[in-house]
Amino acid sequence: MLFKFMGNKRLFFLMFGLVCFFILMGLTLGNRGPMTWPEKFVKDSVSWTQGLFYKPAAQVAGFFEDIRQLRVIYTENKTLKLTLTQYARDTQRLNDLEAQNKRLMEALGFTERQRQANVYTYRIAEVVTMDTDPYNTTVTINLGDKDGIKENMAVMTVDGLVGRVSKVFGFHSNVQLLNEINDSDNNSKAIAVTVKGNENQPFGIIESYADTGELVMNKVEHADEMKVGDTIITSGMGQVFPKGIEVGTIASIGPGEFGITYKVMVKPKASFSHIREVFVVEVPEVK
Repeated sequence: MLFKFMGNKRLFFLMFGLVCFFILMGLTLGNRGPMTWPEKFVKDSVSWTQGLFYKPAAQVAGFFEDIRQLRVIYTENKTLKLTLTQYARDTQRLNDLEAQNKRLMEALGFTERQRQANVYTYRIAEVVTMDTDPYNTTVTINLGDKDGIKENMAVMTVDGLVGRVSKVFGFHSNVQLLNEINDSDNNSKAIAVTVKGNENQPFGIIESYADTGELVMNKVEHADEMKVGDTIITSGMGQVFPKGIEVGTIASIGPGEFGITYKVMVKPKASFSHIREVFVVEVPEVK
């Protein structure tokens, strides 16, 4: 019976394992003294082996965690950039709308004042292009032949006269500014002007633009009827610019050619740069 039992090797090893297990439990649960050197050797060996695998595993895990964090940071940074771009675009649009609103409010007050002063029709137009050539200052507005615009119509801003329509296209027109007035150019149109408050006197003709940024008013016969600071307006005598449009203020008065007449320097009221909106002055036809 014993030999039969011993022949069953599997059962023998199972019993032997159980006996070893209970012995180890007894040794572990019981009060133990100092560890023996084989136990210390086993403990140190196991700890050293664990250390070999733990550090590289922790570094690999940290590497993948860093990659995940970088992806999160990249996504957040991309979102912030888009938000910042949208904010900048909205801010710019808001500034443009505020500036346009301010200009239109000024224009509204201008047209109301002018409506009370005369019967001209003021067609507001936006400047779509402005030639940057300092020797050929021409702007293009978004009104043309289909809007009833014609050549030589006066063009002004809320501050004063700036020029005239020089060419008309279907949907756009070119405007020649006053700083292009030249008495030696046949395409240039002189401006008959007078002093505001004394409109019945045809005082002189603006024929050119000086390097000082002033308009040159010649053929003034009676300078004693004007003084520095007076406002110069169109007289309507030249049959191009209608009367009553402010041009500038007198900056100085001096002798003219041959000392017979006087030359008056006029500081323009309107600026000829950074123009955004203008008014085309439409004069009613005489029937």
